[in-house]
Amino acid sequence: MLTERIGKPLVVGITGGVGAGKSSVLAILKEKSDCRILIADDIAKNMLNPGGACYNETVSLLSREVLDGDGSINRAKMAEFIYRDPSLRKKINDIIHPAVNDYIAGVITDERKKGRHDLLFIEAALLIECGYDRICDELWYIYASEDVRRKRLKESRNYSDEKIDGIYKAQLSEAGFREHCDEIIDNNGDEAALEDNIVKILKQKEKYF
Repeated sequence: MLTERIGKPLVVGITGGVGAGKSSVLAILKEKSDCRILIADDIAKNMLNPGGACYNETVSLLSREVLDGDGSINRAKMAEFIYRDPSLRKKINDIIHPAVNDYIAGVITDERKKGRHDLLFIEAALLIECGYDRICDELWYIYASEDVRRKRLKESRNYSDEKIDGIYKAQLSEAGFREHCDEIIDNNGDEAALEDNIVKILKQKEKYF
């Protein structure tokens, strides 16, 4: 937890289990604060487009069977390859994650030089696992119980219990998230309660920028 003023922007990593409502939180943060938001998954997708930083190396690992007619990577085929071969998944992650981390580190450096925004939020599925605590000032954990998340995933994504169980096993436990994060944003309730929670935390952070 920070204890003194650091200047603009305050760099905050946003994380939480699947179905916790990170998108809802980011929408409120965008509305209620002067911020820039980086979504690691979106950055990774751009890097996998033709001409992107990770495109050639990834295609060489997967083979050209994963390409569509326009040369773009077919994400469904890529997912099939990775699902069948965990070692391949690791190799691809070892290409993509460092590239995304370097890109985000560059954005942080640029934003700190310019001081244009009060806050810079970074959302990443593997925020803790990829070491974002080393480049963020704080990590915030979006919390919702497993039962609440399960209900949301069934209703919004039509996920089966089996699929949800598999995702839960692959992600950090609640204790793991809490151990590494500085703030807990409870998202078990309705949107009004979530907004109140976020606004209170934002008010507390004003002393840092």
